[in-house]
Amino acid sequence: MTNQLIIFDTTMRDGEQSPGASMSRDEKVRIGRQLERLRVDVIEAGFAAASDGDFEAVRAVAEAVRESTVCSLARAIERDIRRAGEAIKPAARGRIHTFIATSSIHMEKKLRMTPEQVIENAVAAVKLARQYTDDVEFSAEDAIRSDEDFLCRVFDAVIKAGATTLNVPDTVGYSIPALLGQRISNLIARVPNSDKVIWSTHCHNDLGMAVANSLAAVMGGARQVECTINGLGERAGNAALEEIVMAVRTRQDVFQCDTRIDATQIVPASKLVSQITGYPVQPNKAIVGANAFAHESGIHQDGVLKHRETYEIMRAEDVGWNANRLTLGKLSGRNAFKSKLQDLGIEIASDEALNAAFTRFKTLADKKREIFDEDLYALMSGEAPDAVERFKLIYSKVHSETGEVPLATLTLTVDGKEQRGESSGSGPVDATFKAIEQVANSGTELLLYSVNAITTGTDAQGEVTVRLSKNDRVVNGQGSDCDIVVASAQAYLNALNKLHSKPETAHPQL
Repeated sequence: MTNQLIIFDTTMRDGEQSPGASMSRDEKVRIGRQLERLRVDVIEAGFAAASDGDFEAVRAVAEAVRESTVCSLARAIERDIRRAGEAIKPAARGRIHTFIATSSIHMEKKLRMTPEQVIENAVAAVKLARQYTDDVEFSAEDAIRSDEDFLCRVFDAVIKAGATTLNVPDTVGYSIPALLGQRISNLIARVPNSDKVIWSTHCHNDLGMAVANSLAAVMGGARQVECTINGLGERAGNAALEEIVMAVRTRQDVFQCDTRIDATQIVPASKLVSQITGYPVQPNKAIVGANAFAHESGIHQDGVLKHRETYEIMRAEDVGWNANRLTLGKLSGRNAFKSKLQDLGIEIASDEALNAAFTRFKTLADKKREIFDEDLYALMSGEAPDAVERFKLIYSKVHSETGEVPLATLTLTVDGKEQRGESSGSGPVDATFKAIEQVANSGTELLLYSVNAITTGTDAQGEVTVRLSKNDRVVNGQGSDCDIVVASAQAYLNALNKLHSKPETAHPQL
């Protein structure tokens, strides 16, 4: 059994199924390049058959990424597989990931197929995929609720058809670690030629055990884990890549394998995905949360000062946190700013984009004495080169005092033309949103409003996330500013602008 654990990242496919997390082609390329720097083994760039946009996104990632395998998902039907094969054609190394459901409830209620038909379709899909690539992965959807004897038959058949990786997904997050580990080891023991393939798992987090289940699968013999940055994904999410990687690396006394991941790129990857999707990272999130390496207790602080390992099992620097995160100031020049962005893995599309970003940086530097890495990540948030900016904030004035009704007055440009809005509200943010809607008249529903402090101190930027829904479309918008009302307006407008971009694509659940 190999001692390398293959990391299969599905942030751009399964992660994109999170409400409002749809990514553009250029955003996927940015994430793909960061995952390549992270040294992810396999990047699932999307579901090529879902739409022309998804096809082009998978192809663009395949063209941009040279060191990692680029993969497309495909149902076990001819059209899907041919689209996937065409999409990954430019890749230095390409994979087709095909799947079909194997549980009784899925076969009967969803597929309306007999077990024999499922096996027949699975075999045909793998054989067709082999016409495009030698790297073919097969997933038995809802494997955890599938009959083990039937799983053995399916896996035996697809190995003979040419599958090189077999995935045992916990599609609905139903398993517990002991049972999943046992299922993997049973399948490896029972399926003929099981030593000729890589065994994989893909765990959802509905019961909060995706990472634990994935690690149990590794203990049972799996040598590929499918996961996402920040645990992003359908419903409660997926197993978090950063937690899988660091658990295996930290507990080498338990796990007889390791990954090839460059862990110093974990935090930059987390920040980038958070910016692009509009999903903030909770402060107490393991590895990448702002508090992950913070010690408040006096006893803990004393212990760490005396000997770090008394309370820390990892070093913050090893996963990409900068021990000295103070970066630039108001006197910093354009070249220093550009160099720092490159160090953080933030790509600038053109000199024009750099100049615009540098102008925003100078404006922020006039407001804040100290600018940290987190401020720069937030500064660049939402600056995708293909972003549609139909609505733009030009001027805002908000009046709020105790005992009086808050009043917001705004000037926006709408398709380049200035318009003015004014409204009262229950608070300054409510008044601001109502003033925006007086101009935009978007007919959207506000699903989420959240605020996070980016750094410490009273001059810290606030990062606001707004989730809007309209006609079954859900988008996330982000904004950041030292003035939380301005940040809120920016986030709301960012979400409105996304609603006027290309619609998000639908994806099958795996």
